[in-house]
Amino acid sequence: MPRKIAMIGAGSVIFCKTLMSDIMATPALSDCEFALMSPTEGKLRRMEAFAKRMIKDNGLKATVWATTDRREAIRGADFVVVMIQVGGVEAFGIDYEIPMKYGVDQCIGDSLGPGGVFRGLRSVPVLSAIARDMEELARPGAIMLQYANPMAGNCLALGRVTNVPFVGLCHGVQTTLDLIAGYCRVPKDEISYTCGGINHMDWFLTLQHKGRDLYPMLRELFEMPEYYKNEKVRGEVFRQFGYFMTESTGHLSEYVPWFRKNKKALDLYCDEPAFGGETGAYYNYCKALAEKYKQHDPLEFESTTIDTRSCEYCSYILEAVVTGKPFRLMGNVRNDGYIANLPAGCCVEVPVFADDTGLHPTFVGALPAQCAALCQTNINVQTLGAIAGIEGDTEAVVHAAALDPLASAVCTLKEIRQMCSEMLEAQRAWLPQFAGKTIRSTPTISIPPNCQPAEVPTDPALAISKRFGTLITQKTE
Repeated sequence: MPRKIAMIGAGSVIFCKTLMSDIMATPALSDCEFALMSPTEGKLRRMEAFAKRMIKDNGLKATVWATTDRREAIRGADFVVVMIQVGGVEAFGIDYEIPMKYGVDQCIGDSLGPGGVFRGLRSVPVLSAIARDMEELARPGAIMLQYANPMAGNCLALGRVTNVPFVGLCHGVQTTLDLIAGYCRVPKDEISYTCGGINHMDWFLTLQHKGRDLYPMLRELFEMPEYYKNEKVRGEVFRQFGYFMTESTGHLSEYVPWFRKNKKALDLYCDEPAFGGETGAYYNYCKALAEKYKQHDPLEFESTTIDTRSCEYCSYILEAVVTGKPFRLMGNVRNDGYIANLPAGCCVEVPVFADDTGLHPTFVGALPAQCAALCQTNINVQTLGAIAGIEGDTEAVVHAAALDPLASAVCTLKEIRQMCSEMLEAQRAWLPQFAGKTIRSTPTISIPPNCQPAEVPTDPALAISKRFGTLITQKTE
């Protein structure tokens, strides 16, 4: 029987087109039913028309239809592919511009930092509603394939609100493996590796080519200026922490406190253009793309030819579930003991096998202590952001931003509270869980010049402490 695939966020024209092309290029899925859903009617109809052309031009048996009704798209679905961006470029602009006023300089701004926190706050209610719709309307065992950023924060929240099978998907591991293969001059498909961590901070724990450890060569290469220049931030983290990770310089520079906190750091590590660290690179790209698409249909001159599949995991997972042929991927799932030294219930990115019985995450064990510690700094933000998004807790919003490594390296606690308040007020249209709620202000306490510390009565235990302190002072004198 043909499988029904609900594509939620089909207004994401380029990404939706890529995934649909991949699925249509998979023989076991060539007769599937696509249900495209987006609240944006114009983009949705353009995507529907292009999908119909792809089906016709390639002689496929697949069918496609579109709706603005999410529940109808999900009804009876075997798979639900989620690629939403709540608030679009307008909200993204707020994510970038307001933090910049407070000195928080973001290159990408969609996964961590104030931008990532607020993108998550906008996404969590919608993802929760999609999961509820699946519980009620989708076929038993239907799988959610979740592509929306912030990946780890969104999946952490999903793990708290639903038992629907889901996996968060990102191409960071595949593209980094391409890079490593090029650096080490070996074919990508001949590299065996073990990876574990969190999305955008997944660590290559082992790297081998036909039994030969590739790490000595990689370490040697990153001591050479011409290689180090390619990935200054990732290269520096590799040199200092000992393991190569799956995130590029632009993204990674936002997840840690050392590379974007002042002009000196930016000039030294983030001086490459675009996603090599440039300020506002991703927002500027998205804004330019949106302006371009206002004037031209991006699919008007796109080829409908379907040949090879992209590196995205989506079609391979669907194929494995439909045919029973196992497929191994790196997926984002709830940490039910898969990484021993990261918190239970957080979102981890680990090897996952897909087959006709569903999704099967695998045990990685403990990460090297320094790698786990670096991941934990991001998990703190993701956890508090998920609490804020699910419960509409304004204080949790502030706490999430206050624990963000970059924001905390730049701002005082009061500035972070003011920044979050300003962002919340600017984004209320997309944050229904905060209706009627505000972030409380904390006025500066003025201390007069001659103010003396308050006298605080001491209990016996404190008196003993004080006496020991006096004795120590006398002995020192």
